Amino acid sequence: MLSEQLKKFNIILASGSPRRHHFFNELGIDFNIEIKNIEETYPNTLSGVEITDYLSKLKSSVFVDLSENDLIITSDTIVWKDNKAIEKPKDFQQAVTMLKSLSGSMHEVITSVCFTGTQFQKTVHDITKVWFRELTNEEISYYIKTFEPFDKAGGYGIQEWIGYIGIERIEGCYFNVMGMPTRLVYKTLVEIASEY
Repeated sequence: MLSEQLKKFNIILASGSPRRHHFFNELGIDFNIEIKNIEETYPNTLSGVEITDYLSKLKSSVFVDLSENDLIITSDTIVWKDNKAIEKPKDFQQAVTMLKSLSGSMHEVITSVCFTGTQFQKTVHDITKVWFRELTNEEISYYIKTFEPFDKAGGYGIQEWIGYIGIERIEGCYFNVMGMPTRLVYKTLVEIASEY
């Protein structure tokens, strides 16, 4: 349905995330994948949503010489807790530290998605609250060794074993925790298709 409305666009998803690829397939969107490396740094004056909005726009800035029908989609996800961003763990020990900090408490998962064409740029974001029960050291260690969540913000995937056994409740969009607020992406693409 949506692919028919968007057929005038060449949609480029600038993400290496297999979860985001899956979401776009499931939404019925025809798209190409193009990934350009960029250093994901942001001013330390930013916080929460400002960080993901900034980084999702930054990732679009490396796409120059756009054709008239190109639509670049970039996104960024962080875990936000105690007024600081928890990004992706670099190694086992960092993942352990992250999950221990999330254990027995609530954190927010923030995702921003930026849509860039030659005549416009729109950015949307979503925030989901997630509550973990107290995790044991054995559970944390088993999860990291088995699932190696080094490509995931906060060091965990809600759709994996740790989500099954550890998450008490969430408030907001489940898919946002996986890295894509699907209903917002769909709504924004419908708006873009009708406006441009």
